[in-house]
This record gives sequence, structure tokens and C-alpha cells, in this order.
Amino acid sequence: MIKSTSFSVFCAFAFSALVVQAETNQYQTDVVVTGLDNPWSLAFISNDDWLVTERSGALRRVRNGQLDAESIKGVPDVLFAGQGGLSEVILHPEFTQNQWLYLSFSGRDEINSKRNALVVVRARLQDNQLVDVTEIFRSSPLRKAAAHYGARIHFLSDGTMLVTSGDGFNHREQAQSLDNHFGKILRLNDDGSVPEDNPFLSVPEALPEIWSYGHRNPQGLVVSPSGVVYAHEHGPKGGDELNIIQPGQNYGWPAITYGVDYSGAIISPFTEHPDMEQPIKYWVPSIAPSGMILYGGAMFPQWRGDLFISALVPGDVRRLVLSDTEVESEEILFDEFGRLRAVAEAPDGSLVLATDGRNGQLIRVSAPQVVE
Repeated sequence: MIKSTSFSVFCAFAFSALVVQAETNQYQTDVVVTGLDNPWSLAFISNDDWLVTERSGALRRVRNGQLDAESIKGVPDVLFAGQGGLSEVILHPEFTQNQWLYLSFSGRDEINSKRNALVVVRARLQDNQLVDVTEIFRSSPLRKAAAHYGARIHFLSDGTMLVTSGDGFNHREQAQSLDNHFGKILRLNDDGSVPEDNPFLSVPEALPEIWSYGHRNPQGLVVSPSGVVYAHEHGPKGGDELNIIQPGQNYGWPAITYGVDYSGAIISPFTEHPDMEQPIKYWVPSIAPSGMILYGGAMFPQWRGDLFISALVPGDVRRLVLSDTEVESEEILFDEFGRLRAVAEAPDGSLVLATDGRNGQLIRVSAPQVVE
């Protein structure tokens, strides 16, 4: 059933109490897929051929609006526990020529099964099977807790790729150290090797793949046509952040934060430091941001250039209007579906939302049909 929706909502500026009336936006929503097991990420081979990850470990295919009964074969075993599981799926920028795609997931250590890591693999899609599966990254050191993986991947215009790596929940202090992967954004070549111009190559004991540090659990990552990198990350109790990421910079966690611990305890008395970057927006209380896109499609020209952030709490999408490096306004959309794990842009400019949980849905958001 197609549901048409039209409403007005309020916007709030990032660091003030000013509230303004947002535009009324018209769209229609259509639940196209049901019964997914914890969907996490989407990639579009074409407008009618989609890939979606299930955190429980399956890579599924949606063709012409129908979910294939069988999942894609050849996906590596994943650790499906806590927040862990199969996470990102992203296509190589030259996918039509090389058929390469990338998956991120939590994987058990082969020697000590009680330890795990964030893993990235590259594989070639051949019919309905992955072949030439190669592990190109594994985070270090290992962790016990199945939490805070980050796990988002995005390609830059030079063909290198960014990978977000969370602080592992129990290792937040290590986000400030350069000798580990906790709380970092990493930059790799498409085969997993390290680019020769990464910012910490000449720093003693620093891991060469680190691009930025001081992050908590970054799960949103987009790059603008002009090359601006936006990333959002989960705060603790409050303090979710949206940052503009510059190579070599420190984003503060846990030395500075706008949130407190889940118990209410103070993590840090400081919200800023002269050697650490400030977010361009933060949320208190938390919205639990999940996916993110920078809309560039033709279906909704009034949204072109805006950030769309899916959120788990209470469950909606935040449309952020940008002006240079600032957030002008925020609008709440699509709040009738519950917890939203992902927002993606299809090739035709429609949006696709993924709901969170064991009976996950894919919901297409399109321009309203005009009745003659």
C-alpha cells in the first residue's frame, strides 16, 4: 500500500534554542520489502537491483521490488552478537567494469574465539555468489565486547577509501592514541594497502592507515562533490556529533564531549579544547544516528545538497540544510516507522529507508503521483 504524507515540522539550529517553521514537504512512502533480519546497509547495482546486508550475516538481493528467496553465497562468517554482525556493503566506484564490492563486519579471532575485530573484505560479485573474497583490513588490537565497530566505508574521489572504526566501548581512552585502531577513521587504497600521503606516516609508533582520531562510534560517512567529508558518531548519553573530517585532526573523544556516561557520571568536564575539533552540530539528548547521505538526486530538487541522517531514537530521519560548513536548520521526517537503521539514495533519486530489527522493512520514499 502506498501512503501519502504531508506535514509541517519544526527546525532547531545546532547550538541555540531558536525554533523556526520548516517548509511543508510532500512525498509518498511504499513498503517494498519485509522480513529482513536486522538490515544495516544498502547498495544499488541499478534502480531495480539492490543489495542489502542483514546483520545476522546474510547479503540479500532485491530485484524489481522483490526480495530474492536465497541470499548471496560466499559471504564470510560473521560474529552476530551485541552490536556486531555484517554491516556495510559498498560498490567499488568502477563496479560496472570490475564487479568489486566491499563488506565490513565483526569477525572472531581464529586463535582466540572470545576475541573479535572489525574486518573489511573485498569480493567480486558473480551471478549470485561472491568470489575472490580477500580480507583487506582487520582492526588491532582485538576486543572482547561486541560493540562500537563503526564499520562505515566510503570512497574518495582519488579512489582511496575511508573506513570508520569505533572505540570498542571498553577502550575509549585509546581513541586518543595513534598506536591502535580504536576510535579512528582510516584511509586505505582499494586493495587495503596504505596510501603514501596519509597524515601520520612519519609519526613514530602511529599506525599508517589512520586518517583522523578521537572518535567514539562513527556510523555515518559521506563526501560532498567538492570533497568535504562529513561523519557523524554516537555519543554516550547525549553528545551525538556531526563533524567535518580533516586528515590528521583530533575530534576529542573522550577528552571532550557534550554527553555523559549512561550512569549519569561525568566522562569529561570539558566540551572543547584548543587542539581538538568541534562538531558542526551535536544532539542532546541523543538521537542515535545510524546512516547518512548527501542528497543529490533529481526527484526532490528542493532537497538537493541536504544531509539526511537516519536515527534510531525515537526513530526518524533528520534533514539538515547546510550553508558552507554550518548547519542552518534541521527538519524531522519519516517518524512513523520506528527505529531507522539506514537511509540511502536510489539511482532515480528516491530514498530508501531500512527499519531496524528482526522484521526489518525497506521503505521507498518517492515524489507523490499526480492524479489526472
